[in-house]
Amino acid sequence: MAKSIGISEELIVNKIYQIRGQKVMLDKDLAEMYGVETRVFNQSIKPNI
Repeated sequence: MAKSIGISEELIVNKIYQIRGQKVMLDKDLAEMYGVETRVFNQSIKPNI
């Protein structure tokens, strides 16, 4: 079972932007949601692109 990180759906929806027809989330917003620095977040996803 997935671990709940206690973030409201409304907060997530407000962090989704539409850019050139694509729905995107900024790395700084995702890092904030997971409680890590943006640099650490980017390092962790780099091998999984």
